[in-house]
Order: sequence, then structure tokens, then C-alpha cells
Amino acid sequence: MNIEAMSLQDFRAKVQQQCEGVPGQELSDEERVRRAKKMFMKKLNGHRAVDLDSCLQCGMCAEACHFYEATQNEKYAPVYKYRPLRRFYRREMSPMRWFYRPFTRDITVEDLKEWRHLVYDACTGCGRCDMICPMGIKISAAIRVVRHGLAAAGYVPDEMRVIRNEQRDQNTLFGVGAEQLKALVAKISAQGVDIPLDREQADVMLLTTAVEVLLFPDTLAASARILNKAGVDWTIRSDAFEAANVGIITGDDPTMALAIRRIVDKAKACSIKTVLMPESGHAYQTMRWEGATEMGEALPFEVLSMPEFISAEIQAGRLNLEARSNGASVTYHDPCRLARKGGVMQQPRDVLAALGLEVRETPTNQRENYCCGGGCGEFVLCGAADLRQKAFEIKKREFDETGADKVVTGCANCRINLMIGADNAGWETPVTSFVETVADRLAN
Repeated sequence: MNIEAMSLQDFRAKVQQQCEGVPGQELSDEERVRRAKKMFMKKLNGHRAVDLDSCLQCGMCAEACHFYEATQNEKYAPVYKYRPLRRFYRREMSPMRWFYRPFTRDITVEDLKEWRHLVYDACTGCGRCDMICPMGIKISAAIRVVRHGLAAAGYVPDEMRVIRNEQRDQNTLFGVGAEQLKALVAKISAQGVDIPLDREQADVMLLTTAVEVLLFPDTLAASARILNKAGVDWTIRSDAFEAANVGIITGDDPTMALAIRRIVDKAKACSIKTVLMPESGHAYQTMRWEGATEMGEALPFEVLSMPEFISAEIQAGRLNLEARSNGASVTYHDPCRLARKGGVMQQPRDVLAALGLEVRETPTNQRENYCCGGGCGEFVLCGAADLRQKAFEIKKREFDETGADKVVTGCANCRINLMIGADNAGWETPVTSFVETVADRLAN
């Protein structure tokens, strides 16, 4: 299919335009510091305390970070990115605080301004650093706490702050709400693909994202074709379709919880058994791993990514694919939050192989895969463009080493960042959707 979509250039211009003339949060320096410290105290639990006490400051995590590897600048080492948190902990909460306080300086607003760049522009929360730490420290979790502190202090980057407020207050993202989804569904239906919209009862509820609606509408059409082919009893709800969660990427728990609850409440009302996530790594992590915590109870439905669902349907014999052995080769880019944090690694490879495609692995892959450089909302940050491009060069070298005909990925945000990087570098290898690749080879 070929549904008309917004260009990447227009999308980036739309993001920039949304931020123009938007006033920042007016707070005194003292109030910003007070709020950040209060949030640090709230988020520092026993696990984080053990991590902070255990850190050797060895710097081994640096070589795991795509931003450090791309720049060789020590300030981008993950251990440096949570330094304000460690300093606060030692001075205010550590059992040895009486010892540390006399020679450990307090956090200042200048620190918050500096770390705003380090934890938003220069960290995608990919978790690769967690794997290399000799002490087993969850470094990405500590950096996430710093984001929470900066969010409380009013230092969320403008691009993220605008879309966070939009999702919280209007239940839209990038101007995409119920009416925009309905219009897209009408276009897809006109091309012969049935999409059961707003059913009151169903077994499966498919989610999508504003990014998919605007930039990759063919992915939604592909998902519908797969679900229909498998004979699934499903629906997509125009009042609860947005899987992206800006709260988790900004460090704003109330907004994260609100977006989760909108989906959970509607799924409960419709007696949904499975919530099927779109191609979005952070959306999968949020609903699968954060959902029950934020709701305070076990979710009454299963949460699956598309690779998990498709693999299971193939194994159950409900979805048949055409295996075309025409010598085509692909390399699969593992989205960090789907693979490293979600364990979804073998399923997409099995499905691609079932399509008759030769899957060629990059030097780092699966749990060790390098991030695309644009995750955790970073792909919308204009000030991080140079860093993202440097990180893309790492991916480009690895993709080129495989000699594969195209790159396939299961995350639209990864796809955006890789496509922007490719455009900037004049790199011509196609970057495509996992779901669209599957839908193109459905058996008759």
C-alpha cells in the first residue's frame, strides 16, 4: 500500500514550529534546586542507594555509550551523567553523610543547567551501559532519576515539554487525535483493508502512535492486514490509541500514569485480552513494564509487541507467510527497549527468516546492539542533532559491514533517526518497518 504521509522534513519543521514562542517555566534558581533535590529524595530507594554506594567510578561504562564512543568526550561517560545524584546522595542521604558533607558541595542551578544537556541531549536511556558495569549497577536507572529531578526543576527541553503538555492536557500528540486517526482509517479502508474502529468488545486492542499516523501510515495498514489475515477479533479505539508516552521520556510520572490509565481503562471497558503495541520501543517498555506499577495492580490483559504476536501466530498456524528465496538480505536493528530491556530478540529474526530473507547480523546485535542515537524522545531535540549524527555513523559502519540490502527495525523512532542520519550522510541503504516487511509477504 502507499498511503500519503508527511515528509520527515515537514515533521521536523512541525516540531520546531510548536516550540516557537512557548514561554519557559518561571521559577527562581533556589526553587529549581529545591524541587530537584526533593525529587531526588523521592526517587532514591534502597536499590539506587546500593548502586550509588557500589560505583567504583572506574569509567568502564564509557565504552558502552554510543555518544562517548562517537565523541571520545569524557563528559558523555554514563558515570558522569548521574554525578549530581551521587553527590546529593552522599551529602544528604548516605549513612556516611556526616563524613561526606564537609567536603561535598551542594547542588547548584548551574549543575542542573549543565546536566540538562547530558541527560536529555546525550542519553537515550538505552541501558547498554548497565551491561558492562563490573558492579552490576543499573546506570540507566540512576540517569533516569536525574531526568526526574530536572523535570521537577522545570528543565525539560522545550520540544519535549510542549508535546508532554499536549498529551497531558489535550490527549493528542503533534496535533494527532481521534479525528486524525478516523481520517486515516477511512483512507486505509478505501484501499480495501478493513479496520474495525471503536468496537465496544474485542479480544485484541491495537495501539498506534501519532508518528505512525503522520509519517508511517502504511505501518498501520500493514498491522491491520496481518491481524485480519490471522483471523483476530480486534479493534482500534479512537479514544485510546496513542501508545507513545511522553511522561516516561521526560521524567514526569503523573503524565506517564495518565497516558497509561487512558489505555488501561478503555481496555478494561472493552474486555480486551491482549493489548498489541505498535512499532515503538519506549511505548512497549512503558505499558509492559511500567503499566502494572503505575496502576497499582496486575494488568488484566497481556501486552505484546508485534514481533512477539506475529511469531506466536505463525507457530500456532494461524498466519501463513510466503517464503521467497530470491537472495534478498536484511540486517535487523534491535530497538533498545524492545530487545535489551524487553527480551524481544529472537522472534523478529525467526519471522524474517520465515519470509525467506537472509538475516545478516551487525557486529553488535541483540542485547549488545548499539542504540540508533535517537531514542527516549531525543529524535525531536533540535539541539542534539550533531550528537545524533555522530551516533548514526556508528550504526552506518556496522550496517555497511553486513552488506545487507536493507535495514529492518521494529521501532518507528529508530526508523526516523536512522532515516534522518542516512539523509544527512547521503547513505542510500533503505530503512524499513518490520511489520510492513511481514505484511508484504502474507500468503494468499
